[in-house]
Amino acid sequence: MSSTEYRAESYTDVNARVVDAWVADGWEWGTPVSHERYQAALDGDWSMVLTPTREVPRAWFFEEMRGRRVLGLASGGGQQMPIFAAMGCACTVLDYSEAQIASEVMVAEREGYEIRAVRADMTRPLPFEDDAFDLIFHPVSNCYVEEVLPIWRECFRVLAPGGRLLAGLDNGFNYVMDDEERVVHSLPFNPLRDPSLIPEKDLPEWGMQFSHTLDEQIRGQIQAGFRILDLYEDTNGEGRLHELGIPTFWATCAEKPA
Repeated sequence: MSSTEYRAESYTDVNARVVDAWVADGWEWGTPVSHERYQAALDGDWSMVLTPTREVPRAWFFEEMRGRRVLGLASGGGQQMPIFAAMGCACTVLDYSEAQIASEVMVAEREGYEIRAVRADMTRPLPFEDDAFDLIFHPVSNCYVEEVLPIWRECFRVLAPGGRLLAGLDNGFNYVMDDEERVVHSLPFNPLRDPSLIPEKDLPEWGMQFSHTLDEQIRGQIQAGFRILDLYEDTNGEGRLHELGIPTFWATCAEKPA
């Protein structure tokens, strides 16, 4: 794709194409679970992550998951939804990457369960009715969108009372660093306002990414109406910041009051 074609698209369209390319190259977060892992989940042996390394606590899920209506928000790739399906959940996944959606459909066909796979841009109103889900699983992906609060408001709308939002969040610290993990940038990191932050030639490698604050990521959930039940921090899982124990991600468990 030429640079002029990149600029003719919205930044979310660019990111969808970039993720498709990452998946084709074997991206870690676009590699579907194996048949063996799905079978293990059927026997109750499973785990999930919202951030690079720390497993989501079992207490963040409902004690009885069978029959729960689950939305994987920007959660395509055939990694989490197969586990939810193995628990007996009614699964819907929304992602803007065609490749990530294709992986979800592939795993569902391979394992013989049903999934509703929706290709849509989460920066727009979600194509679901009010109170449509009991749980939303939302791994780190807000770093690819400019505005976060509208997403929290839509999550609140489509969750039923008593429903839970499990979200992985970038805390913004990675964006002050260069590739050698030296502090070089100020925050906020927004290449739509300062295109030099991610030059056009680097878009295929990085996509359009944005830093977000605690105010946006966690206070924003509260402003949307959620009650925060629990949270934790995580690191990149590798590199200098990880070796120094510097957190670069948060995960939150929030509830829509009944």
